[in-house]
Amino acid sequence: MPKNLSSLSLALLALPIASSLTLLPLPASAQGAVACEGPSDLNRLDQPLRRTAARLRSGQPLTIVAVGSSSTSGAGASSSAASYPSRLEVELKDRFPTATIRVLNRGVGGEEVHDMLARFDNTVLAEKPDLVLWQVGSNTVLRGGSVITAFARIAEGLRRLKASGADVVLIDPQFAPKVIVKADAEDMVDLITAAAKAENVGLFHRFAVMRHWHKSQKIPFETFLSPDGLHMNDWSYACVAKLLAVTIAEAATRATAVAGVPAASKAPAARP
Repeated sequence: MPKNLSSLSLALLALPIASSLTLLPLPASAQGAVACEGPSDLNRLDQPLRRTAARLRSGQPLTIVAVGSSSTSGAGASSSAASYPSRLEVELKDRFPTATIRVLNRGVGGEEVHDMLARFDNTVLAEKPDLVLWQVGSNTVLRGGSVITAFARIAEGLRRLKASGADVVLIDPQFAPKVIVKADAEDMVDLITAAAKAENVGLFHRFAVMRHWHKSQKIPFETFLSPDGLHMNDWSYACVAKLLAVTIAEAATRATAVAGVPAASKAPAARP
């Protein structure tokens, strides 16, 4: 690990966040009854989602744009309906049944940070999103690109997204054999964490969640990945969507509480 990252990484890994979730059973073909859950200290966003909360509180439609590469577009899923953005819309509508919620999938396979930045105006900001979920970093690692350059571009992208008034949540790379074999994989995860903290945006720790499945829950890679050893499958997309929906609902509820909104005006309570 580069010297300028080592102390940062240790500090970031020590930060506590929240409690564990036990939600979604594995397919019947899996060994044993293992549930969909994340590491207990990483199931809460660092930042409340203020715009998301305001839209829910006012009864206005909530538009979420999911931007990223192939694991956003849904490579490895059996259909587009099984991608994480599609599943997330279902999960959020279940938690906020009176709200009008759209989750738009703007994932494009093979893209790196600079590719996404080039289309932010036309495919992300043009939708006037209330919340942007930005999955990033995997392809830079896979192709041996500069993580330092990627960090600078991610910071630029976060500033542009925030300037639109949208809430922003970063999503880091997947924990998969073709990713973790790369020397810069952990550095990229640390740099994405640093970028989220520097720009005061949320971070969904996908890398840590998937590592938890494999290391702590002892779930084989082939159970939650497609045969290519890189992309997720229907179960893992659904699990990530469920965990992400819970974190979004909690962060929106927290934003309302932090704002001190009178009880009669609060956002609709999310179903557990």
